[in-house]
Amino acid sequence: MKKALLMLSLITLLGAGGWFWWSNGSAPPATGELNLYGNIEVRLVNLAFNANGRIVDMTVSEGARVQPGQPLAQLETSQLEALRNAAASRVEAQQQQVNALLAGTRPEEIDKLRAELQEARAQSLNARRSLQRQQDLAQKGLASPQDLDNARTVAEAAVARVQAVEAGLALAVAGPRAEDVAAAQATLGALQADLALAERNLAEAALHAPAAGVIQSRILEPGDMASSQRPVYTLALTEPLWARVYVDGPHLGRIRQGMPAAVSSDSFPDKQYPGWVGYISPSAEFTPKQVQTEEVRADLVYQVHVFVCNHQDELRLGMPVTVTLDLDREAVATPGCGP
Repeated sequence: MKKALLMLSLITLLGAGGWFWWSNGSAPPATGELNLYGNIEVRLVNLAFNANGRIVDMTVSEGARVQPGQPLAQLETSQLEALRNAAASRVEAQQQQVNALLAGTRPEEIDKLRAELQEARAQSLNARRSLQRQQDLAQKGLASPQDLDNARTVAEAAVARVQAVEAGLALAVAGPRAEDVAAAQATLGALQADLALAERNLAEAALHAPAAGVIQSRILEPGDMASSQRPVYTLALTEPLWARVYVDGPHLGRIRQGMPAAVSSDSFPDKQYPGWVGYISPSAEFTPKQVQTEEVRADLVYQVHVFVCNHQDELRLGMPVTVTLDLDREAVATPGCGP
């Protein structure tokens, strides 16, 4: 009887100790393998034109798989093409002016100025001789003062013309000033910037896929007016693909970024997709109602993204999956799916 009472007291004591252990939020030691439950997630991108205009063509529909750079839609471009052509013409005209300044004066123009200089010197020499004759005649009283003044004026004009032609020849030989060339080149640069902007506006009239993915929604149609505020498509990116799962506090400390993982789905229960832990939330949150777990042991959990390789395109957005982590394996420094 005493032995029975002793055993009953020991069982009661152990039961109370066990309750105390769980009531303090502790958990059994983590095993080497941890199963987590969640859903497949992808990034969604709203694709819109960066220009305003009327849509004239849309080349893909919902469910279409697209590759980076693939054309998806096109705006009407007649006005944009006219603006681009006008800007190109202004650039060409200014470029010719810059080329002319850099080339300097043509040799033919310099030869012409030299010939004019010789003519001006000859005329100046003849004017000086005529002035000398008028002065000799005036001393003898055979020339009027008016004739002498006319001869003097013609001689002075001839000298001035020689000086003007000499200055023109010097400028032609020296070529344009550096300041004029710099100003012309600056104007050319501004016009080239206008042309680049016009070409960019024309290029933005075409909508291209930014990355590989699947068209989830086709929002607008040909004839609609598009703008940067109106999405045309919604694109679901095929990379990266991850499973959103939740980990409770007792297991969180053993999970590291880069830790290898295996992902399986109900559609292919016998197939495991390789993956790795890519993101661990820095803060806790209350357990979402949609989280699927075998047993919820705590109200606070941490969100974890497990990136998964999906080369065969078998995993879909929202698909329930099971993620298995080997807690004893080391994290990989540079995880990835490979080719």
